[in-house]
Amino acid sequence: MVIDPSIGARIRYIRELNHFTREELAEYADISTKFLYEIENGQKGLSATNLLKICQALEVSCDYIMTGKVDYKCSEEIINILESFDTTQIPNVKRILAAVLEVSKF
Repeated sequence: MVIDPSIGARIRYIRELNHFTREELAEYADISTKFLYEIENGQKGLSATNLLKICQALEVSCDYIMTGKVDYKCSEEIINILESFDTTQIPNVKRILAAVLEVSKF
């Protein structure tokens, strides 16, 4: 089995971004902490099933973990909400979204 260390690095990056300990993510993904450590450090590969469980726990796409490519698509619901604002409200919406983005970085 070929082990791509960048896959483990991306898992660790997203885990830390979400402020999960290794123990928490392992529990959420129903895998052992040791196995997660080995994945994150490029020592072991993982099955599609375990990849899916980790991605679901992190709420990230399998495509991002596997390739590192981000393909964001705004949901139709969000687009509809944004389009419902009056043009005079748009500057306030932008400020609110910028503030939410900034807070989400913590």
